[in-house]
Parts: sequence; C-alpha cells; structure tokens
Amino acid sequence: MTQHHDLLDGVGSGDDDSDHDGPRPGRRRRRRVLVVILSVVALVLAAVVGYIGFLGFTVSNNVSQEELLPEPAPIVKEDGTEVEVPETGTGTNFLVLGSDTRGSDRGRSDVIVLVHIPEDPESVQMIHFPRDLYVSIPGHGKNKINAAYAFGGAPLLVETMQNLLGVRIDHVARTDFEGFKRMTDAVGGVRVYAEEGNSAGGNGGAAIVEGWNELDGEQALAFVRERYELSEGDISRGRRQLAVIKALLLEATSRDTITNPVKVARFTDAATENLVVDQNLTAGDMRDYALELRGIRSGDVVFATAPYSGFAMDPVAGSIDVVDEAGMESLGEALRTDTMDEYLDVFVTP
Repeated sequence: MTQHHDLLDGVGSGDDDSDHDGPRPGRRRRRRVLVVILSVVALVLAAVVGYIGFLGFTVSNNVSQEELLPEPAPIVKEDGTEVEVPETGTGTNFLVLGSDTRGSDRGRSDVIVLVHIPEDPESVQMIHFPRDLYVSIPGHGKNKINAAYAFGGAPLLVETMQNLLGVRIDHVARTDFEGFKRMTDAVGGVRVYAEEGNSAGGNGGAAIVEGWNELDGEQALAFVRERYELSEGDISRGRRQLAVIKALLLEATSRDTITNPVKVARFTDAATENLVVDQNLTAGDMRDYALELRGIRSGDVVFATAPYSGFAMDPVAGSIDVVDEAGMESLGEALRTDTMDEYLDVFVTP
C-alpha cells in the first residue's frame, strides 16, 4: 500500500521539490491554453487587417482618378430654364461609361448607364441611354449623345446629361468591355437572363438562348457586344448590358463571393484594373457604397431605358433615336426627387 502511495505522489509531483510553492499544474495548463487562444485570435485579426489592407492597396493601386466631372455650373434645360436641384436627400447618381476597345470608333462611349442609388438604398435603378439619342450638346448644337464624349470627354457628356434630365451627376466611372470579361471570370461566371436569343453568326460571335444563360467571361463579352441579330439593335443591346451589370452586382455581393477571400481578391483586382473614376471619388467612398449594397437582391435591381419616341435620320448625325420630351421630363423629376420607385416606365428581368 505504501508503495502505491509513493507512485501516486511521484505522478503528482514529478521532480519538483518546491512543495507546490509555485502555480498548480492545472492552472499552468489553463494559462497555456488561454495564451494559445489569444495568440490564434491575434493572428486571425492580423490576417483580416492585412487582407483588408491588401484589398485597399489593390483598389488604390489599380484605380486612376481623372477630371471626369465638369466645373460646377447651373443646370439649364434646352429652353433656357434653370433647374433648382436639392443639395441633399436625392440619393446618388453614378454615370457608368464603357467602351469596346475592339472597335475603330474609340472616341465614343458604347455604354452609357446612369445608376441611381436612393438615399435609403433598398434598391438600385439603372437607366440605359442609347448612344444614338439625339440631344442638345452645350457648344455643339444637337447630335447623338455619345458625340458629347467625342467632343469633350466625360465632363461634356456629364454636362449634357445634367441639362437633359435636370439632375446632378455625383460620380463617374469609366471602364472597357474587357473589364466585363475579367470580372465575370473572377466570380466563376454569371447567370444572365436573355430576353431574346441570337446565333453565333452575329457581331457578338457567340450563340445565346432566350432565357437563362450560364456565361464565362468570353461569352459575357459576346453577350454585351451583340446587336445585329437583336430586334431593336442598340436598344436591345443596352438592355443586355444592364442584365450583365446586374448579374455581376448580384454575384459580387453574394454570400458565396464575400465569404471567399480568393474570389473577393480576384474580383476586386478585375473590377479596378482598368477603372477610371472622377476626381472626387475616393477608395473609401467606393468601399462604403459597396457595403451599402450588400443586401441587394435580384428584384431590387430595376431597369429603364431613357425615353425615346422613335427613330429618324439627321443629315449630319445620320440614324438617330428621337427623345420623348415628356417622358424625359418625368424621368428627370423622379431622379431629382428620389422617387424612382414611383416612375412607371421600368422593367425587371429575372
């Protein structure tokens, strides 16, 4: 029996002759476990901070800022009437410009989309402006709207659209069609709804079926380029461009993407690699807007086409889209008063 107690004593005390003056072994173990847990937490926090810092560096390094906004000036309608625009409470208007660098007419913009984010961002409205829309361009008379970009770059296009709508455009972002391709591949492809199909023999170069299409980057590029086989040419192509922008927005803010650091990093790099923004839009602003839109769902993204009443020919501009003056006034009023949810001429694709 004595030998048994001696063995137990040996196990309990080891070679320590300190008579337990120091911390008890159980306490030492708990303390070691606590240190390990705190170390792991610190490493995780450091990794997260480093990752956020990496994303911030990517955005800051990739994005270029240029003077894309005009100097502040009164907004004047075609009839000379000055429009009073509220300073606050009207939401935010982004002008998104895109160009097809494959084409020969590189001085004009192939994508002109006004993105309206309401003051209470529970939805997003995207308005496509057909590039052949016949409008008044300050200092240049009347011409196609994308001629404003050729005459005076983004600032003149912004001024043209502000006068046309009677609203203030807050920010401008410019990219090219390759950006669509890279962003699509970065999130592993997108699911896009096509209102009408086309064969591979059109100018896009890829067959698209009516209804849902799973597209990789190359196919998405073909999707937004196609117009020859679509019922309304450039009007129909504009609706496709909106569909791809919507698909990318939803995929980029999906749980599958935002919980995957690799996807987030790839998408951030692809989205910003050839991105040019206006002189007032900072990387911090871009982050804040992105966070605001995290909860956006498919039905929250609403489309519209800038109102037009038909087609005509102009001796200088050629084939043009005729502006629906009353419709444009209604659109401008809805944007100016942040009541796009009451504007009727909208459509939502699945």
